[in-house]
Amino acid sequence: MQFNFPVIFFVFILMFVFSSCGKYITETGKASYYGDEFVHRKMANGKKFSQHKLTAAHKTLPLGTKVKVINLTNHERVKVRITDRGPFVKGRIIDLSKKAARKINMINDGVVQIELKYKKKR
Repeated sequence: MQFNFPVIFFVFILMFVFSSCGKYITETGKASYYGDEFVHRKMANGKKFSQHKLTAAHKTLPLGTKVKVINLTNHERVKVRITDRGPFVKGRIIDLSKKAARKINMINDGVVQIELKYKKKR
């Protein structure tokens, strides 16, 4: 069997372009949620933290970014807005407000494996 190099090269270029043009970025890792001792403390966005809002902390995403968090144990989902920096515990990628943690049924577990999805910045 003989391969035509320009055709194979073109196919690889197309595969790269279409795979890198996806609308969403995903991350997987561990999520935890804020303890009550953080209520009313100032967040990185300058506002006071509340357990009653759908917010979260992420180390690097721009403040204001909306992300979908999926609990990989039970597949429950919640959409939150990044309003703070953290978590600063090794192995964790996001800290959720208690309201968000309840929505994905992780309160009893405390820390769960999750997937984050968010739109690419253009």
